[in-house]
Amino acid sequence: MHAYKAPLRDIRFVFNELLDASAHYEALGLGDNLSPDVWDAILEEAAKFAEDVLAPTNAVGDEQGCHWSVEGVKTPSGFIEAYKQFVAGGWGGICANPDFGGQGLPSSVGTMVNEMIGSANWSWCMYPGLTASAIRCLEAHGTDAQKAMYLAAMTSGEWSGTMCLTEAHCGSDLGLLRTKAAPQADGSYKISGSKIFITGGEHDLTENIIHLVLARIEGAPSGTKGISLFIVPKYLPNADGSVGARNSLACGSIEHKMGIKGSSTCVMNFDAATGFLLGEENQGLRAMFIMMNAARIGTAVQGLSLAELSYQGALIYARERLQMRSLTGPKNPAGNADPIIVHPDVRRMLLTQKAFVEGSRAFIYWLTLQVDKADRGDADAEELLALLTPIAKAFITETGYEATNLGLQVFGGHGYIREWGMEQIVRDTRISMVYEGTTGIQALDLLARKIMANRGESLTKVIVLIQQFCAANAANNTQREMLDSLQKLSVGWGELTRQLGFKAMQNPDEIGAASVDYLMYSGYIVLAWFWAQMAVVAQQKISAGANEVFYQSKLKTAQFYYARLLPRTKVHYAAIIAGADTLMAVTDEEFLG
Repeated sequence: MHAYKAPLRDIRFVFNELLDASAHYEALGLGDNLSPDVWDAILEEAAKFAEDVLAPTNAVGDEQGCHWSVEGVKTPSGFIEAYKQFVAGGWGGICANPDFGGQGLPSSVGTMVNEMIGSANWSWCMYPGLTASAIRCLEAHGTDAQKAMYLAAMTSGEWSGTMCLTEAHCGSDLGLLRTKAAPQADGSYKISGSKIFITGGEHDLTENIIHLVLARIEGAPSGTKGISLFIVPKYLPNADGSVGARNSLACGSIEHKMGIKGSSTCVMNFDAATGFLLGEENQGLRAMFIMMNAARIGTAVQGLSLAELSYQGALIYARERLQMRSLTGPKNPAGNADPIIVHPDVRRMLLTQKAFVEGSRAFIYWLTLQVDKADRGDADAEELLALLTPIAKAFITETGYEATNLGLQVFGGHGYIREWGMEQIVRDTRISMVYEGTTGIQALDLLARKIMANRGESLTKVIVLIQQFCAANAANNTQREMLDSLQKLSVGWGELTRQLGFKAMQNPDEIGAASVDYLMYSGYIVLAWFWAQMAVVAQQKISAGANEVFYQSKLKTAQFYYARLLPRTKVHYAAIIAGADTLMAVTDEEFLG
């Protein structure tokens, strides 16, 4: 596998030149603690950790995987050592509350770090990633005593956290869950049931694992209205915060997976395990959604991280691999063949990867600036997040998976061979379209809950942002074609949504039939918005005298996106207006016929 190099130039471009992060942090009152020099030092150190410590463990983790025994789960060679360095560097608490030992930096900084460590080794990245989500949930809903008991050890990295939702019979339909919580005289609960697909449910990186478990208290209403959330530690803490007696829970097995083999995905069995209510009774899903929304953005980062890793490998290979001659004459006359990067189809694949990677980075980083604002009570940012998070999660994982497959394809037959590492990236990326809600689940959430439920008001606000950007650049004749295209698409997005809403009033199946195509259609428009912004910034830099190849690359990649990838909206549009009948008219028997 090729050596990962953090894309520092592009990260700096997005944060500094596109999004003006310095002004953002000043507006949040963080300018003194997060000056450009401080931010850049964090970037450099995170890159070193990702490149030098984590990246060498990536192929090892895939080769060895995790190993289960009755004593526990063993992670691959090098994982423990990397985790110790992670803890020593304070990386786990970078965005956590200073009251519990964290550094108190905004979520946007954590996302930047997570992209790099995720590209270096996504399997390893998932252990601290889920812990960070659990910390957010505990801080939002825990009592003062619960925060004092758990948050310092989790922030330091001594303890880790999980989210235990799924059961074998219910998948994403959590209203069907069967795990029970029996109240005890001392105020605790006895938790009984089994959970599957639990990331980091058991491992050897930390001395304790704090499980956040969805369960139903005896006598609670059926369905999602009767679900509560509980803290269920692997080891019950003593009063002084030290690790105490083993709780009655165990990892029954680990899943044998297609990818992310260095991440322990566990079946967790709770046998009257002692648990403590987190938040209010029957409000577990609401509390858990703090973790789930953060995890959805984190999953979008997976699509970005692994697409970046695949693009780097494909680009190196395409520049070095000699095969055939250019159709327009030899480009490497001293050799027997030309490097394959001269061939148009290879360039198509590389540019598709590049366009998805860099567009997704801009989208995700902008989204995390909205997280920063929402964390400080900004209602408008919260509304934007609610609408755009399912688009980010689903679209960026779908296009990320496409990008990793293209990376394998650039290698030809060599891409299918393990030693090159490209097939591992494809396998590791595939799960991103499934967990934290499949693409179909995200699409239904977007269209039914986030758009139709409020009659498109949230969508209108996004469309207005796009149109304001186009209006602000009305005098930009250099990018006129691009801006006109974006303006028309934004208008069409609203019109299509209204048309779909009218159809859904007659037949609710229209929502389900259109949802995935609608989400992808929306994703291409959102990415077009960010590519137009990047093109404008790059053109401004060039006009000001900057001769860096980087800016020319931005302009030409934006042009490629608009010419070659954005037209996919037409296909999704056609599928959306085709209606539900083309799907629902086929009977169950006809599927077999």
